Amino acid sequence: MHVVILAGGKGVRLRPFTSALPKPLVPIGEEYAILDIILQQLTSQGFKRATLAVGHLSPLIRAFVGDGSRWGMEVDYTEEVAPLSTIGPLFPIRDRLPEHFLVMNGDVLTTINYADLLAAHIGADVPLTVATSPRVVKIDFGVLEAKGGRIVGFREKPLLSYHVSMGVYALSRQTIAHYPEGMPFGFDELVLDLLARDTPPGIYEFDGYWLDIGRPDDYDEANARFDEYRALLLPPSTRERV
Repeated sequence: MHVVILAGGKGVRLRPFTSALPKPLVPIGEEYAILDIILQQLTSQGFKRATLAVGHLSPLIRAFVGDGSRWGMEVDYTEEVAPLSTIGPLFPIRDRLPEHFLVMNGDVLTTINYADLLAAHIGADVPLTVATSPRVVKIDFGVLEAKGGRIVGFREKPLLSYHVSMGVYALSRQTIAHYPEGMPFGFDELVLDLLARDTPPGIYEFDGYWLDIGRPDDYDEANARFDEYRALLLPPSTRERV
């Protein structure tokens, strides 16, 4: 039960909140940091080890998390000298990872069951399992289908449904075994590479609370609705902690 938490980004879109703090440490509900909530959730679901991939303002994250004993976890770190994107930070630590593990962004608030995601991945025998959330996009125009210079179909202001990545994945060590260390490599590149090699990833469909705190509007929403979702986001033993 090992998790790699990606906490090295500069959080450019969330400025000015991230001018002095790394994004995983911005406060939610006044007394909690995003990373604090994530570690509480992981511990309550049985995760005992975590590796934090750090970079931007890493001393602050190291000082806040330490060795992880505050959460009953063993925490170690991997430091990015240069940005390695979302999958690249895993390459230098392959020998430290178990056969199957979780990878997640350090700015995600969700009520997903991380342990169930990892178990589903192991049972599915796929190289990568992506947690997905449903999204519906309304097109405010009439959509035309054209062929040979003629309209062959028409839909007035259709609703389009998508599975979007939540920034939470389950991964097998063998999946990243052949990539060279030190190479910037993103989640998008991994998915495209797996598709090209005819080894498609699996999905874990989740239809619950999920918020990727990437922009000021997302951060404002997370704080505005924290009391509403507090009981779902925090394990019972820590809900009243200040």
